[in-house]
Amino acid sequence: MSVTTAPMPLLKITDLNAWYGESHVLHGIDLELGEGQLITLLGRNGSGRTTTLRAIMGMVDRRTGSISIRGEEFISKPAHRIAPLGRIGYCPEERGIFASLNVEENLLLPPTVGKDGMSLDEIYEMFPNLKEVRKRMGTLLSGGEQQMLAIARILRTGARLLLLDEITEGLAPVIVKALGDAISRLKKSGYTIILVEQNFRFAAPRADRHYVIEHGKVVDRIEADEVDAKMDRLNHYLSV
Repeated sequence: MSVTTAPMPLLKITDLNAWYGESHVLHGIDLELGEGQLITLLGRNGSGRTTTLRAIMGMVDRRTGSISIRGEEFISKPAHRIAPLGRIGYCPEERGIFASLNVEENLLLPPTVGKDGMSLDEIYEMFPNLKEVRKRMGTLLSGGEQQMLAIARILRTGARLLLLDEITEGLAPVIVKALGDAISRLKKSGYTIILVEQNFRFAAPRADRHYVIEHGKVVDRIEADEVDAKMDRLNHYLSV
């Protein structure tokens, strides 16, 4: 009788610890996701969700444990090599738009990490708002336009593993819907996505799995088909 083995996770994190200076902020994070999956990191502000993304990118003072991407260990790799070797795109909460450049210049600026990044035409088809303002300077963009640009910029690079931090925070419902449609399309296209998100209604329909983080530790793992049964528990975790 043949035995089928589970496919290797695209990303597998084991016992991840991280420090800012002397502050020990992650305490043994374990999580994994397969290619084409979307997981969310849920929790209250200050729980360690953003630091988990930053630790994956090597943007902490020190980290220990294991971060395996496509079977290759990344924990000891220098920060400047992580994005190109892992084909990772990181969209931080602060967005990082270059204010002195226009939209199209922002899109053309980043270096590539893979050979199949989206073309400008593909970007503008996914985010029609950006095409309308493509010659507008970064300082003149609305919050929603800035967020679309921040996501579009990493799609230009050829990244296939996307780390998205609080992309809906403070945005109008119509913009949130447009971002949700884009995330759904990206997932259907085979992108692998980690979403740090306070808006559970936005995250829930798109996620394969939810990890709840408290005080730098994963305290619960909830599969998509368990959400309804565990909603009371989720509400407890996410209540302020």
